[in-house]
Amino acid sequence: MPQSDVMISVVSPVYRAEKIVPQLVQEICAALDPLGTSYEIILVEDGSPDQSWQAIENVCAQNPRIRGIKLSRNFGQHYAITAGLDHVRGEWIVVMDCDLQDNPAEIPRLYQKAISDQMEIVQAQRIKRQDKWLKRFSSKIFYLFFSYLTGVKQDGSIANFGIYHRKAIHILQQMREPMRAFPAMINWVGFKRGTLEVLHQSRYEGESTYNWHRLLNLALDFTLAYSDKPLKMTVKTGFVISAGAALYALYVIIAYSLGLVTEPGYASLIVSIWFLSGLIIFILGILGLYLGKVFESVKNRPIYIIDKMLNDDVRQ
Repeated sequence: MPQSDVMISVVSPVYRAEKIVPQLVQEICAALDPLGTSYEIILVEDGSPDQSWQAIENVCAQNPRIRGIKLSRNFGQHYAITAGLDHVRGEWIVVMDCDLQDNPAEIPRLYQKAISDQMEIVQAQRIKRQDKWLKRFSSKIFYLFFSYLTGVKQDGSIANFGIYHRKAIHILQQMREPMRAFPAMINWVGFKRGTLEVLHQSRYEGESTYNWHRLLNLALDFTLAYSDKPLKMTVKTGFVISAGAALYALYVIIAYSLGLVTEPGYASLIVSIWFLSGLIIFILGILGLYLGKVFESVKNRPIYIIDKMLNDDVRQ
């Protein structure tokens, strides 16, 4: 049974959501009020170009349970989630998107499953995604690509939405690598976990900012941050090419000895030069990407920068 002395923190990154914020807060409060627990809602404005921060200011002025965090610029969704998680006070933490495709009405079910099954992590599994077919297709390609390169199966039906005990979040707070991917990081933490099938809603307003270009960049960044498989693939590719070149060299020597080769092959020479040159550049590019990520890490810059905070001194 839910405990009245337990506090629940809800963290939601906000971007291009000026018209959604009031409805988001209303639905979260409607879901949490019947539980009888104390709660807080942390809205992290991620450098949104619209009036999202003004909307957060309005709801914070009306309800002291709502806390606002404004980042100095757009850092990205997973960095905004990190900013919110670094400031939670609750024993249980809910992470959800702000577009209301993650249904706040499912929060009590997630909480009750975590309590009844004694789990530290319960992730929402979207049984039927309410997205356009192109978005669903691109997301499927993303997770297939990500799963292959990381060597760990990534479930496309599970994203950020879920409830997490502060024990798991405390470990995640200690992970300060500059490349952030909340689902991959929380899966690495371990602890007893489960999933709960939830209703996935249509986007309340506007359209998703994730397009093909951003998804591919995201998959590449996640792969470089959480896998060395591309490096291993280059080693295997080099071995295969070297073995093939050795066999071809043996064939040329035998053919020359038998008098089958009378003139050197111009075409094969040009093809070999272009192919191997492209492969070398490709491998150097992969090494350069990894080196670039190392360079970003050794700078030791802050993961995010906070510009303003609202209701941070109010405790519920």
